[in-house]
Amino acid sequence: MKIKEIVYKTLISGDSYKTLLRGLGVTVQIAVFSVILGSLLGIAVCAMRRSRIWPVRKAASLYIAILRGSPVLLLLMLMYYVVFASSHVSPTFVAIVAFSLHMSAYSAACFYSAIEATDKNQVEAARTLGFSKYQAFFLVTLPQAAAIAKGTYQSTIVTLIQWTSVVGYVTITDLTRVINNISSRTIEPLFMIVIGLLLYLGLSYLCYGIFALVDRLSSLKEKPLKKTPLKKEASGNEHDSG
Repeated sequence: MKIKEIVYKTLISGDSYKTLLRGLGVTVQIAVFSVILGSLLGIAVCAMRRSRIWPVRKAASLYIAILRGSPVLLLLMLMYYVVFASSHVSPTFVAIVAFSLHMSAYSAACFYSAIEATDKNQVEAARTLGFSKYQAFFLVTLPQAAAIAKGTYQSTIVTLIQWTSVVGYVTITDLTRVINNISSRTIEPLFMIVIGLLLYLGLSYLCYGIFALVDRLSSLKEKPLKKTPLKKEASGNEHDSG
């Protein structure tokens, strides 16, 4: 069978491409909301982990240890079949909750490690110069921590995007489930698997591209303006006339 026939059979016939786009939209929706909510919750857990109150600090450490050590698929099934079993919320909402919890544990550990790796001497110097505790954190520690955490945080987001492929276990018609359905209907699994891989790769590298764009914009913003040298005045004004 020619490639054109395969494309028509799998993507065009029966408006399969529309179904594929809807599945892609569900995957993007789960990923975006999970990253946002998980990152915000991760910031809160990181703050608890750095608390001076021992029970709060230990509770945050236990939270991170349990969720990082739990398979995300089992966490998803626990949320769907146990926690939200008697509720009428949508499976997509349940998936967002599960992946937000998963994301929060990894992002909290990432943020905590980055903060701990910053140069404490610079903070002490800022405090000596009259900076308050919060000013020193936001102006000195936070920029350093952001630079340190960027790579790990970026990888965490990409991993979460890949893990969303398991949401079909709780009846969500996401990208992976749509690909599986079209493969079964058209008997063209190889072609659809390649299409799925390319779409997930596209989402992953879109994430990398966003981070690269942010870095580029930040560097342009911080780049000092070049001073234009003043033109030399006429030679008659430069030297004293004899």
